[in-house]
Amino acid sequence: MSTKPDPAPLLIACALGIEHLALRSGDRTGADGPVTVLRTGMGPKAAERSLTRILADPALSGAAVLATGFCAGLAPGMHPGDLVVAEETRDPRGSTPCVGTELLVKELVRTVPGRTVHTGPLTGSDHVVRGHERSELLATGAIAVDMESAATLHSAVRAGARPVAAVRVVVDAPEHELVRIGTVRGGISAFRVLRAVLPAFFEWHRSLLLPRR
Repeated sequence: MSTKPDPAPLLIACALGIEHLALRSGDRTGADGPVTVLRTGMGPKAAERSLTRILADPALSGAAVLATGFCAGLAPGMHPGDLVVAEETRDPRGSTPCVGTELLVKELVRTVPGRTVHTGPLTGSDHVVRGHERSELLATGAIAVDMESAATLHSAVRAGARPVAAVRVVVDAPEHELVRIGTVRGGISAFRVLRAVLPAFFEWHRSLLLPRR
């Protein structure tokens, strides 16, 4: 008698404790297969180290990887609590294409109605971007920036062929510049949005497991 193969696991990576708390306290029902939520630590080097280490575990060797957490929006008109779905992530080593962008947008619109969802390139930085740097990055075509997504996805595909994606919640935008990340804890809606998005991540993962026609 043939047995159904175990579904590929899903690895969700974030950097900060507050992001990890939001994801750990979200609705975990509806996952199709094992889900690991990894806190990588802040910055591209920490993300690369953490991904390389965890994907060396044979149990996660074929895992789909989704980078998430907070980001800085680059385009005028972005607001805290908006969502960014990356079409690709970029860093000095090049770009990493993302899989299932359209599905993620559709599921996020359904899961967190009323939130604006932006799509486009998500660029990496090794520091918090301020002022003129924001407009310089926007001029490259990027719509948002964070410190870990590009390193996370680059490390994930370097460890083996797999589907990858990045979804970020805007906490900092041109007209709403954040003074320090700690202010996220007080009142900004990004925490609640990040806590609510897990069902969309699970639908993205489920779509990857469906047989190709």
